[in-house]
Amino acid sequence: MTNRKIEYWVIPPQADAEFVAHMEEVLETYEKPYDPGKPVICMDEQPVQLLKETRPPIPATATHAKRVDYEYERAGTATIFMFTEPLAGWREVTVRPRKTKVDWALEIAGLLEGRYTACEKVILVCDNLNTHTKGAFYEAFEPERARSLVRRIEFCYTPKHGSWLNVAENELSALTRQCIFGRRIGDIATLQGEAQAWSSDVNDTQKGVDWQMKIDDARMKLKSVYPTIKL
Repeated sequence: MTNRKIEYWVIPPQADAEFVAHMEEVLETYEKPYDPGKPVICMDEQPVQLLKETRPPIPATATHAKRVDYEYERAGTATIFMFTEPLAGWREVTVRPRKTKVDWALEIAGLLEGRYTACEKVILVCDNLNTHTKGAFYEAFEPERARSLVRRIEFCYTPKHGSWLNVAENELSALTRQCIFGRRIGDIATLQGEAQAWSSDVNDTQKGVDWQMKIDDARMKLKSVYPTIKL
């Protein structure tokens, strides 16, 4: 067997009640009508390898494509944080050197105390990682501020091996294809600038996300995921 005969998928589990419970909670959340006072926000993150050019590229001409030297210099890594409000057609991208609990808490606090200051609560759809916890806020802030932030968040975790249920993952995929893939970006400031330019452009042209899968669709198309009831 050669590599070209292998396809990589996020394979769902078989007869997994926990997977089903989290999946249906996410799908039910996406079915809710738009409520600006309690918006649904999806978030995801992605590591990026920073690469510097060792020699200046030769610009393209009318007769020849741009020429880039095959050698490059590794310049460390960075983490892209993607936040999106599907029904509002809004997304924001930030870049940090790491993705610790404190980094995550700082990013969420920036949203709650910025764009969503007037919202009493937000519904946060995210992966069930050890950095995405209420305790992260207490590692980043004094207890009073941490508690004031935590009480405004209603967590909605995607199931393990079910990250495809997170709209922010789809946005990250689009960002990677349209802005990062095939390019060498050597520092965080440049990556931040490129990512912000991408998000601004998409915010101006895309009005919202039309999520099609409902709970009834999942119960019909993903029967193998649902456990068999034994009385």
